[in-house]
Amino acid sequence: MLSSAETIDIIAETLVTHQVPSVVLDPVMVSTSGSKLLPEAAVEKLRTKLLPLTTVLTPNIPEAKLLLKDAGLDVPEPEGLSDVLQLVKQVKALGPKAVLLKGGHLPLTKDHKTARNQDEATTVIDVLYDGQDITLFETDFLLSRNTHGTGCSLASSIAANIALGKDLKRAVHSAVRFVEAGIKTSFDIGKGSGPINHFHSVYTLPFAPGRFLEYALDRPDIRPVWQKFTEHEFVLGMGSGTLPVEKFKEYLVQDYLYLVQFARSNALAAYKAKNMESIAASAQIVLHIQRETALHLDYCTSFGLSKEEMEMTPETIACTAYSRYILDVGQSEDWLALQMALAPCLIGYGAIAQRLYTDKDTLRQGNRYWKWIENYVAEDYSEAVRLGSELLERHMREVSPSRMEELIQIFIRATELEIRFWDMGLGAR
Repeated sequence: MLSSAETIDIIAETLVTHQVPSVVLDPVMVSTSGSKLLPEAAVEKLRTKLLPLTTVLTPNIPEAKLLLKDAGLDVPEPEGLSDVLQLVKQVKALGPKAVLLKGGHLPLTKDHKTARNQDEATTVIDVLYDGQDITLFETDFLLSRNTHGTGCSLASSIAANIALGKDLKRAVHSAVRFVEAGIKTSFDIGKGSGPINHFHSVYTLPFAPGRFLEYALDRPDIRPVWQKFTEHEFVLGMGSGTLPVEKFKEYLVQDYLYLVQFARSNALAAYKAKNMESIAASAQIVLHIQRETALHLDYCTSFGLSKEEMEMTPETIACTAYSRYILDVGQSEDWLALQMALAPCLIGYGAIAQRLYTDKDTLRQGNRYWKWIENYVAEDYSEAVRLGSELLERHMREVSPSRMEELIQIFIRATELEIRFWDMGLGAR
C-alpha cells in the first residue's frame, strides 16, 4: 500500500528514471468497511503523479469515486451497469492508459441492476476500458468470507500475465478467472475473513517420481485387494504343492484362453500409443506373451493338455469377464487407462512368483507347480514386468490427482477380477 505522499513521489520518480514499460496500479485507498486508508495528500499525489504513468489502474467502486472526488468530481453511487460504464470512462480521463473497474462492491441482478440484497445478487462485472473499447468480465456472485487480498491478487496476476507477453485484455481475463477460482476453492481458516486459494491450479502427486507402484500398492484401498490376489488360496496351494491337480489343469486351460485376449489388449495398447517408444514397448510385451504362450503350451503337455483341446474349451465367465473388461477399458478410455487395466496381471504374476520363489516354506523338490513359479521369475518375464512398470511410472507422474484416482479404480477392479480368476480355479465359478 502506498501509505504516504513521500512514498508516492519516490515511486513515481523511480518509474520515470527506469522507464518501466508496464505499470499495474491497485489504488488501495478504501477498506472493505469503507474507511479511508490514505491521507488526502497521498490521494492527490497518487492521482497526479502515478496515474499518468499507469498502464492499467484497478480500483474498486469506492476507490474510483474517491479519485474522482479528489479531482473535484462528486459522482453518485452507481445504480447499475450503465452507471458503471460511465464511471470507468470518468476514471480513465484522470490519466491511466486503461482502467479495470472492479465490480465486487456492486453485485448485480440478472438484468444488470444493483442488487438490493444477497438473494437478488447473481453476477459481478469487472469493466475494462482502454480509451477505445469496453470489455466486460462477468462472473457469478460468490458469497464467501474468504476474499482477503482479492484486489492485490488480481493486480499481481495481471502484472504477471503482462510479463508473460499477454496483451491487456487476455492478461485481465486470465487474472479475473484466477481470482474467481481462488474464491470458489478457498478454505475456511480460523475466524473472520480468510484468503483466497492462490494454489487452486497447483497440485502435487502423493508419490515421488518413479515410485507410483510402491505408493499404489500401499494404499489402504488397494493393499487388502492386492494381498488377497497375490496370497490367494490357489497361489498358496501352488507354493505348498497341495493344490489339487484337476483344479490346476482347469486353470491352465483358462489361462491359455486368457493369454490370447491379453495379447490382443497389449496390441490395442500399441495402437493407442502416441509415440514410437510406447508402441515398441507394447510390441515387446506382445512378443513376450507369444513366448510365454509357447512355454505355457509346453507346460500344459506335461499335464496331458493339448493345444487343440484347450482351444475347444469354452471360456469360463470369470475369464470372459476379466479379459473383456480390459478390452472394454482399452476401447472406451485412453492408453494409460488400458495400461492400468493390464497392470495387475503383468505385475501381479511377477510378484506372486517372486514371493513363492524366495519363500523358504515353498516346496521345491517334488512340487509339480515349481516349473510354473520358475517361468514367472525367468529373465524374459522379469523384463516384461520391468518394461510395463517403467511405462506406468513414466506416465503417471504427468496425470492430475483426480485422474490418478480414476485410474486407481480401474486398477482395483482389474485386481478384483484377477481374484475371481483364482476363485474359478478353485471351482467357485
